[in-house]
Amino acid sequence: MSISWLQAALLGLFASLASMPGMGGTSIGNYTLGRPLVGGLICGIILGDIKTGILCGVAMQVVYIALVTPGGTVSADVRAISYIGIPLAMVAVKAQGLDPASVKATGLATSMGTLVGTVGTVLFYGTATLNLVWQGIGWKAVEKGDFHKIYTVDFILPWISHILFSFIPTLIMCKLGASAVTALKNALPMDGIAMKTLFTVGALLPCVGIAILLKQIVETAADFIPFFVGFTLAASLGLNLVSAACISLIFAVIYYKLEMIKVERPAVAGGYDDDDEEEEDI
Repeated sequence: MSISWLQAALLGLFASLASMPGMGGTSIGNYTLGRPLVGGLICGIILGDIKTGILCGVAMQVVYIALVTPGGTVSADVRAISYIGIPLAMVAVKAQGLDPASVKATGLATSMGTLVGTVGTVLFYGTATLNLVWQGIGWKAVEKGDFHKIYTVDFILPWISHILFSFIPTLIMCKLGASAVTALKNALPMDGIAMKTLFTVGALLPCVGIAILLKQIVETAADFIPFFVGFTLAASLGLNLVSAACISLIFAVIYYKLEMIKVERPAVAGGYDDDDEEEEDI
């Protein structure tokens, strides 16, 4: 598999749109187009292999499933993961002749995604730094009362930042990186130590994402029960993700109803006490 200049340009465009405010803020940009799960589908469509794109995206999404950016602190850039890591992972999987659904392909994809995501933080902070220049222009316009210039600062000037730190790096890394990844096929044989290390480390990376997610949602030991129900159902009954999600929804509704009952009981009990006191006063 190779990546043409046109395909690389389309990937760069989506990398830019993944965080552009003009795309509808972070909801459509960063938290939709920028997610590896969605990026895998888009990369699969652009590169003509939807199955491999989605499988690589799913593998990388598990690693970064609990990724948050508090106060602008970014440990990995999901834009780079989605639109540089996934295309290069697709090329690597095809070059090595691996089945996209195999464990080795998943390990290879997650390893490459993590490497690119770490490098992508430099691009993220470069974008943020250049955006500070546009903010300075905006503040000066506000002080002068030139409010129409704010639209230029918000919707036009940021494109310069994303062209420099999203579009161009993605274009170059996807086009030239694809050739480099293909060349590694001969330099790093499948049975070599380097490839085995990538497979092993990549297979362990999803555990990091799941562990971070558990740290955020688990408060008591009982919280582990609904978490492991999905794995138990999938392993014992062979359910797919859609079926497991429907069963999880049922448990979520039941849990919600039980919690509402706990909240309503004290309120009702308190109401009866007030009525008794009023009757006694009468």
